Amino acid sequence: MILPPPPEWAPHDAVWIGFPSHPELWLEDLEPAREEVAAFVRAVHADGRGERVILVAADAEAAAAAREIAGDVAEVVVEPFGDIWLRDTGPILDGTGVAHDFGFNGWGGKYDLEGDDDVGLRLARGRGLDVEDHDWILEGGAIDGDGTGLAVTTEQCLLNPNRNPALGRTQVEARLAADLGLTRILWLGDGLLNDHTDGHVDNLARFVGENRLLIPEPAENDPNWRIYQDAADRARAAGVEVVRMPSPGRVLDEDEQVIPASYMNFYIGNAAVVVPLYGQPNDDAAVAALEALFPGRKVAGMRADHILTGGGSFHCISQQIPSR
Repeated sequence: MILPPPPEWAPHDAVWIGFPSHPELWLEDLEPAREEVAAFVRAVHADGRGERVILVAADAEAAAAAREIAGDVAEVVVEPFGDIWLRDTGPILDGTGVAHDFGFNGWGGKYDLEGDDDVGLRLARGRGLDVEDHDWILEGGAIDGDGTGLAVTTEQCLLNPNRNPALGRTQVEARLAADLGLTRILWLGDGLLNDHTDGHVDNLARFVGENRLLIPEPAENDPNWRIYQDAADRARAAGVEVVRMPSPGRVLDEDEQVIPASYMNFYIGNAAVVVPLYGQPNDDAAVAALEALFPGRKVAGMRADHILTGGGSFHCISQQIPSR
């Protein structure tokens, strides 16, 4: 019998975190992104109270930089990858400790980077985990679960023809049940505006308890206000409790284009919850909201502007290894 993945707030043995490794991808953001990742690592480590951190570098140069910047708070391993988004390319561990390796096609064919298609398999085997291979496309950031078999996803992503064109809603639900023990699926609509993942749910809605879903409350002039309201309406209609926290609102890049900045991309560790901040008026309120939801953990708000230039944030670059 497949047991669903434990919820992220359950104990972890360790966590894989991707380290920016390719200058040609990160350009002038490489060094500041590395500093942001190192700060994230230190927050998760929490002076030894958190889980073991495994910092994954793509080559020897990046590994040397990771060891220098992270010091003794992380183990550094070298596994070639295209980029750092291990939430999507890493394995998903179920409730029995089996690592599930799904197909990966560069977020619907947008970014075909060498090493991304099998880095999850190599990481799992490197830890001696039993591995189950699955012949359909699924990224870890596309789903979030509460540990009971309930999971949330978006139609924009999992029903997108650029992922699994032969699979409809019924077939996707059947595969999630058979492969990961996810037997109840809450379908939200679209993800955030201009999110190149085609609407990953870990930027939109996250479980913070059994049958309890956290969804942003729109800020003034928020480009995603309709998306947030639709998500909340669908969750309530499905009998899921909805709790709210502030959104960062309208965040623009240097070309004045809306970018998918989200406080939802937080990581729940053993000792800390680490939430990305963007220098927005609601930054402090977002930290306070998570403090109320996770009173037993230190909530650390940290800037993630440079990581975001690559398309994601702290949750996107991490993949936990649950305790057994």
